[in-house]
Amino acid sequence: MPALTVGFDLDMTLVDSRPGIAAAFRALTAQTGVSVDADLAVSRLGPPLRTEIAHWFPPERVESAVRAYRELYPAYAITPTVPMSGAREAIEAVRARGGRVLVVTAKMGGLARLHLEHLGFTVDELAGDLFAEQKATALREHGATHYVGDHVADMVAAGIAGVPGIGVATGPCSPDELRAAGAEVVLDDLTGFPGALDGMIQLALEQ
Repeated sequence: MPALTVGFDLDMTLVDSRPGIAAAFRALTAQTGVSVDADLAVSRLGPPLRTEIAHWFPPERVESAVRAYRELYPAYAITPTVPMSGAREAIEAVRARGGRVLVVTAKMGGLARLHLEHLGFTVDELAGDLFAEQKATALREHGATHYVGDHVADMVAAGIAGVPGIGVATGPCSPDELRAAGAEVVLDDLTGFPGALDGMIQLALEQ
């Protein structure tokens, strides 16, 4: 059995970044004059930032809006962000079982690191600016044995990487959607993660 290395998505898996992201979008609206419905935007976190920006800005302004948002992000989005229920315990559970913790996220790595540092989350590897199939590449490169996420694209990434996907129904995707996308286990939140991990490790040992 390979050494335990658990990958986690960031937004709405480890952290509830909705208040901070909404604040950053409101600041973007104030700066650019382009109205962004921040509440709607944070209801569908998961895909890359450009995907969301493209709903509000004309094509020729998307890249400049992405840059502006990322410049605003540290001042507006870090402090309001809080850990998801069970997140600290989930990270500790991996370490207690001799494992490594990997974060693979669509967020830019530098911004993701600000969140981790602010909340005191210590991880072994961080791979950012990745989505769906791109996440699978990082999971393979870092030797992940499991991937935990709240989005159907996370479960797709786990499947492509050939590792079990653990879905948490704390983001925009329902338990049924996560299962349909390939999740081997679906949890209400991360409080159930340590027990689920033990069950999956035991199952792997028996095979």
